[in-house]
Amino acid sequence: MLIREKHHRLTPDSYIGQQIVAFTLCVQQRKPIFTDNDIVEYFRKILLEEAAKQQCNIHVYLFMPDHLHLIIEGMSDHSNNLQLVDKFKHRTGCWLYLHRREFHWQKDYYDHIIRNNEDLRKQIEYILNNPVRKGFVVDCKQFPHKGSTIYNFDEW
Repeated sequence: MLIREKHHRLTPDSYIGQQIVAFTLCVQQRKPIFTDNDIVEYFRKILLEEAAKQQCNIHVYLFMPDHLHLIIEGMSDHSNNLQLVDKFKHRTGCWLYLHRREFHWQKDYYDHIIRNNEDLRKQIEYILNNPVRKGFVVDCKQFPHKGSTIYNFDEW
């Protein structure tokens, strides 16, 4: 049976400029790779490098065991959130192929544009509380695999 690939609901130009976009990237078969601190740190480094290249800020990133949450904001008219995520997935996917072949990113990801600051704050809080809802920690400040290029979450 031929399975049709789903197309992005957003046009490529929706990701360019000073847009705020939320993404969720999942590991194939929901395999838990982000329980390894060294892998999380390496992927975080690549994420921050690609954000700088694309002139983007990351409001929040949070590595759950089998997926990654991101909220990215373009800081210039030339910023490209989609290119940031695609390059991040490509670079980390190559690393997985070379070092951890049993893990792969799912081909696609979930995304949506965030249109106002109130919605942004709620979504950041929702993402930060994901480890609490899953029972990994009692307080989101205890969860180690999170961060931002804008905020210090210990002060929230």
